[in-house]
Amino acid sequence: FFPLHAGRYSCIIQELGAGKTNDVRTGVCGNGLKGNIIYKCESRDWKSIENNCVLESLLVEEIPVFMANLSNATEQHNINITQSPATVQAIVDILSTIANLSKSVFINKPVMEVCILIFFILENKTSIKLLRAIEDISDRLTENGEIYKTSIQLIRATVTNSFNLTSSLPNSTTEIVIPQVPQATNITIIIFTTLDNVLPTHGSNDSRKSDVRINGDVVVVKVDNKMINNISFTFDITNQSLGNPQCVFWNFILDNWDSTGCEVKRNNIGNTTCECNHTTSFSILMSPFHMDPTHRRTLDYITYIGVAISMASLIICLIIEIIVWKSVRRNDTSYMRHVSIVNIAVSLLIANICFIIGAAIAEQEQPTLAGRCSPAVFFMHFFYLALFFWMLMSALLLFYRTVMVLSQMSRAKMMAIAFIVGYGAPLLIAAITVASTAGQENYISKRDACWLNWYESKALLAFVIPALTIVAINLVVLAVVLYKILRRGVGAATQPDEKHALVVIARCVAILTPIFGLTWGFGIGTMVSQKQGIHVVFALLNSLQGFFILVFGTLLDSKV
Repeated sequence: FFPLHAGRYSCIIQELGAGKTNDVRTGVCGNGLKGNIIYKCESRDWKSIENNCVLESLLVEEIPVFMANLSNATEQHNINITQSPATVQAIVDILSTIANLSKSVFINKPVMEVCILIFFILENKTSIKLLRAIEDISDRLTENGEIYKTSIQLIRATVTNSFNLTSSLPNSTTEIVIPQVPQATNITIIIFTTLDNVLPTHGSNDSRKSDVRINGDVVVVKVDNKMINNISFTFDITNQSLGNPQCVFWNFILDNWDSTGCEVKRNNIGNTTCECNHTTSFSILMSPFHMDPTHRRTLDYITYIGVAISMASLIICLIIEIIVWKSVRRNDTSYMRHVSIVNIAVSLLIANICFIIGAAIAEQEQPTLAGRCSPAVFFMHFFYLALFFWMLMSALLLFYRTVMVLSQMSRAKMMAIAFIVGYGAPLLIAAITVASTAGQENYISKRDACWLNWYESKALLAFVIPALTIVAINLVVLAVVLYKILRRGVGAATQPDEKHALVVIARCVAILTPIFGLTWGFGIGTMVSQKQGIHVVFALLNSLQGFFILVFGTLLDSKV
């Protein structure tokens, strides 16, 4: 026997015993879990530093009992739980596991009530992972009805023609309207009124560190009918001092708020109305730095009008080439120049057609789920690359005829090399890209657009790297050729028609290379910056490429 002085020990609880500061103990997991929890004595309390608990073998029929036990434990120890981030994370992981398990089963109303109760208890500690778990579990709810907590409302209903709901929660008049329901479908809606200061903004773990604020309720909408693509939300504005509203949803793939498919329809004093063409977690962000819907529509108009002008210009270019074809075959240089122009025009015209098809597909359905999007992306990738490789062939022809004046290559050999490089290299790159990314379903962008993936697989680099490399090569070739021309003229041994062709090629390469380089250079800028000017320049230059080819490749040729 010896006297025990409590002052010598900082942390004392029955399960872990007594310990001094920085002591480490191993504790057991709760009911239904196996493994252990590592605790450390800090600030006179045992704090979890490592949670190794995992669910024991859990059968589908055991979910209600398990959830009831978890709910009881959470209610009994809610103060201790909310003060322990590790314990909160453990509960979130459990709900995530239940959400994954629920994808193969259906969830009844009592289990959903338990989930809502746990969410309510952990509301101030809510994370995006917990929000997604609740969203996934609610998607498997089978019974119609309503569940209420002080700041949470869940409604499950079957609708046939249209749907209109106004929040019944205190201090909330959020309204959800689905104007047209094609056929009878089940709809699950969850409204949260107190997540504005909890959820992160723009991927930040602390919303206070961001320049934007969640300025309204957060709404989760799950529908069984994928044909519903028009939903209207009217939110109360929490902070009237903020301006420039934006309608957004949480994109779980990008781990950030996203405004794709959503726009502000009305911005009245006290409330804002959003319209969205898909269903997920919605809210409002307000920031002076974000692209507003009007600006987004402006970019759409620039793109589609520019592409229409581009396609018309390319058709005119090809018609002109057909008319003058017999006259341009007199010497090899002129012939190869026009072969390059024709293939550049054809490649860009087909790429633009694929772009229009891809845009139409992206408006109808999520491209990552649509098999029709993959062919459009493949052919866009292939023909945009072909455009650049034929530009490379123009530059190499200029280099060959200007620098290597004593070397002579037959027309047939030049044609064979040009077509192998012009179409063979793009086909190889496009095929390798599909083969290396399709298995992981990371070939196509997951941002409601038919184009190469960037965030998951970096497949877009298979276009960006070859294109910008060709731009760099063309600029070097251009510098060498200009040096040769200024030093000794175009070439004393060349004929007048060939001299003219070389001058036209040099002018074409000198103008189109910087333009195309700037076009896709600004394209990279749009991936890393949200400045409106960069997006406008990119849309303008990219959509008018066909017009530039017509003017600088064909119309400025005096012989044409």
